Amino acid sequence: MNLPIGNFEIVAKEGSARTGILNTAHGVFETPAFMPVATQGTVKGMTPRDLREIGAQIVLSNTYHLHLRPGEELISRHGGLHKFMNWDGPILTDSGGYQVFSLAALRELDADGVSFRSHIDGSEQRFTPESVIGIQEKLGVDIMMVLDECLPYPCDPVRAANSLDTTISWARRSREARKSASALAFGIIQGGMHKHLRERSVKETIDIGFDGYAIGGLSVGEPIPTMYELVEFTAPLLPFDRPRYLMGVGTPQDIVFAVANGVDMFDCVMPTRSARFGRLFTGTGHINIRNSAFRDDANPIEIGCECYTCKNFSRAYLSHLIHAREVLATHLATFHNLFFYQRLMRSIRSSIKDGTFHQLMEQYGAVRSPLGDER
Repeated sequence: MNLPIGNFEIVAKEGSARTGILNTAHGVFETPAFMPVATQGTVKGMTPRDLREIGAQIVLSNTYHLHLRPGEELISRHGGLHKFMNWDGPILTDSGGYQVFSLAALRELDADGVSFRSHIDGSEQRFTPESVIGIQEKLGVDIMMVLDECLPYPCDPVRAANSLDTTISWARRSREARKSASALAFGIIQGGMHKHLRERSVKETIDIGFDGYAIGGLSVGEPIPTMYELVEFTAPLLPFDRPRYLMGVGTPQDIVFAVANGVDMFDCVMPTRSARFGRLFTGTGHINIRNSAFRDDANPIEIGCECYTCKNFSRAYLSHLIHAREVLATHLATFHNLFFYQRLMRSIRSSIKDGTFHQLMEQYGAVRSPLGDER
């Protein structure tokens, strides 16, 4: 059966946790989904073949970085981002809104957009809601994020309210600028750590109308309990029949907690960045392969893990590679960490279907309150 682009089908629920399928121009992906971060058109240390082997179904790239290098015009001439990076599955692109936050020293923000100097060559650049949508359409991606302002923590309510006015205005302009019938567009909920602003953001963003909705502006230095409180408050306010995306949040415990509150999509650099420093995830916590305890350890990273790294190499070998600064260390460690994350997502999806997700919550210590039920 040919499903329309943007069709989101929820196939099973347990409380507020749900598993479903979202259809895009480059195929379907299952939710809850973790998107490996391919900021510059590549997941660091991984080939597209590796990503398929670990079970990744969708990846995330970045509009800001691809615009600066190599540029959307060049990518378009080479057949679009999918062909350019040889990935035939769905791609979501962040709008560059996070760079408005992280590169604050290099930019000036006004009501119309953002002016900044490239961190690569110092050249002057200008992003507007319209140009950001245009860049993403030129890249040919499947899910576009609108330009927004991500606030620092802490941020007083007056500053946060003024910022939200800008984000809502940009969301409207982004929606009006959209021309592609094949690329989905997601609105972003902001409002700092202030519930009344989050509630307002949800209402006004839904009124504009998007294919999905993202919770932005978290994991910016706030205490973890505050982040959890905002996820727990915001997610149920979003439309039940649209995918919900929690941006940039990604410890295993965070993911399980957010799924329990109805979130469907995740991204985070944690598994790839951690791998480069020897931090490896297991079902019982993480280990640091740099520690001397592993230099003569014949066990795999995680006993019972079916990833290529664990089936073929010992902790001792990984320890040797990382201390010798061999490139292979990054590849093998990244492969394992991303496999772990995809395995976690498969476990989440299957446990929701089986009605055992509450047990997974207990395993990951993600129990905050009883499972709710939206419907």
